[in-house]
Amino acid sequence: MKYASFLVLFITLSIAGNDGVYGAGECGKSSPDMEAFKLASCASAAHDQNADVSDSCCSQVKKMGQNPRCLCAVMLSNTAKSSGAKPEVAVTIPKRCNIADRPVGYKCGGEFYILLPFTHPFSLLYSPAPLTGAMAKLISS
Repeated sequence: MKYASFLVLFITLSIAGNDGVYGAGECGKSSPDMEAFKLASCASAAHDQNADVSDSCCSQVKKMGQNPRCLCAVMLSNTAKSSGAKPEVAVTIPKRCNIADRPVGYKCGGEFYILLPFTHPFSLLYSPAPLTGAMAKLISS
């Protein structure tokens, strides 16, 4: 449970896709906490930047990236908040999976958030920041 929520946090910050919502809530008929469990295969990759990322993890990350609103909800879920995973490592998973068109930030909770790999883990949840060209180049490299 802890590992899945961490991965959700990283995915939310690093992947964008279709802006549609499927069903009643942000994640359709599933709760954000339940969606977090789908990322359990990313647990080791979310804790250790040198760990191999499984094909299953990459597949789930890419799939969840199709619904950024769900990813945002998953990141803000109780499961994600209670995770012991390292967000600064988790955010590297899309790049480690060679997922093309990785965005540098996301809009979540009415604010635009920047994904900075070396920030305090909880600052990603609560600190809005404007996207600038310098930050975009730093993050996407």
